[in-house]
Amino acid sequence: MKILAVCGVGMGSSLILRMNIEAVLRESGVEATVEHSDVTGAKGADADYIATSKDLADTFPAGDERIIVINNFIDKNEIKEVLVQAGIIK
Repeated sequence: MKILAVCGVGMGSSLILRMNIEAVLRESGVEATVEHSDVTGAKGADADYIATSKDLADTFPAGDERIIVINNFIDKNEIKEVLVQAGIIK
């Protein structure tokens, strides 16, 4: 499974989100590849899931089932809840 953490520029906040997703997955015993990117690069990326903010999620085509919205990139509890809802972790 590949998860792409996405922010506007692909540098700071997407890196933070990537590291926190990796931590939550590790704590849950789930193996996945997690990378980070800017929104433009993410649109053509081969990923099972794209984790991003609500604002950036709206820039992807409507109905793109890969999109998971995370409001607070540093809140591991929220990240875990979103990953559970997406069926990535139990």
